[in-house]
Amino acid sequence: MYTGIVQACCPIDRAERQPGLLTFGITLPPEISAEVTLGASIAINGCCFTVTSMAQVEAGLAVTFDAIQETQDLTNIRLIEVGTQVNVERSAKQNVEIGGHVLSGHIVGTAPVVDVLHTENNCRVTFKADPSWLKYVFEKGYLAINGASLTVAALDRDKNTFAVNLIPETLKRTNFSDFSSGSLVNIEIESQSQVIVDTVERVMAERFLGQV
Repeated sequence: MYTGIVQACCPIDRAERQPGLLTFGITLPPEISAEVTLGASIAINGCCFTVTSMAQVEAGLAVTFDAIQETQDLTNIRLIEVGTQVNVERSAKQNVEIGGHVLSGHIVGTAPVVDVLHTENNCRVTFKADPSWLKYVFEKGYLAINGASLTVAALDRDKNTFAVNLIPETLKRTNFSDFSSGSLVNIEIESQSQVIVDTVERVMAERFLGQV
């Protein structure tokens, strides 16, 4: 479980590709590396990964992860190279404050950036969405983008787009400052919204079929 509060933005140290498998590594800074163990869960760009190796280095704790083909197909992890900045969050501990909203680290798909609008001390980013999961997105509802919990500021179902507003602190702490048109982000929808929408659709379908 995660909270949607990005704890660090780290560059990829290594990325090795084999058929159906991507092994990559980052160095966790000391402030978030305490008590990391083999098999621990860490979110990279919002996607839950298992620590497969670890070693203490001068800059912190070097850890590696494996991304199988399905993970690569569903997420932007397939695009990483050495030097790519990724958002990092350790899994939440019991009784932790939920500063964002509860996340599972399971990505529903990706969304490309359509537009980045900068005004004084403000930034609005618009994304193109897949209709299959856009139905779970609502204005002022929650959404996780690259693992960061954000509020949906605008929604256009006709154009299949949605937008979020980013404050300077969010831009400073995440890889969102690298966004440009065409950038691909990971999306995790809010689970309660999905349950409600799916339940309503099922009930309505059953009632409709019962009237035929």
